[in-house]
Amino acid sequence: GQNPLFPRILGHEAEGVVESVGEGVIDVQPGDHVLPIFTGECKECPHCLSEASNMCDLLRINTERGGMLHDGHTRFSKDGKPIYHFLGTSTFSEYTVVHVGQVAKINPEAPLDKVCVLSCGMSTGFGATVNVAKPKKGGSVAIFGLGAVGLAAAEGARVCEASRIIGIDLNPNRFEEAKKFGCTEFVNPKDHNKPVQE
Repeated sequence: GQNPLFPRILGHEAEGVVESVGEGVIDVQPGDHVLPIFTGECKECPHCLSEASNMCDLLRINTERGGMLHDGHTRFSKDGKPIYHFLGTSTFSEYTVVHVGQVAKINPEAPLDKVCVLSCGMSTGFGATVNVAKPKKGGSVAIFGLGAVGLAAAEGARVCEASRIIGIDLNPNRFEEAKKFGCTEFVNPKDHNKPVQE
């Protein structure tokens, strides 16, 4: 953020089980399996009611906010001194406190040791492709970087039925795995003397 706030509990990608809920919370209950999401959804503002945006007026990404929305106070402390929140999720902890609009309920049979990537990496790459880029059936897509987000973007392009999904990465060891997500061809910029876009 522009105004770093410390100490704070970082982290934005995780999974967990709801231990308790605050007054008036009806969307989740103790025992529910959830993913914390740093781009929350109030379900009431124009952005949340639109299919074109997920930039909630209330819960959009805010690296400056260090406390809870309704009172601005942190729920973390050590030796009586505040420890601030991060992106409304603070997932590098055994327990965290979040606004109800910043959790998504998931199937309790989903393996908690694997689903955390859905709370950011998978949804970011897949969503950017399917909801923003919207490649046409039979079209071509180039994906720069084949980490978790890039592989999710490739999967999105595959679902959209792109015919050419070009994976671009400096690490050729990623190419074989990327085929499973739909990549049809690969470019390693290190193998060429001119810029990869050419």
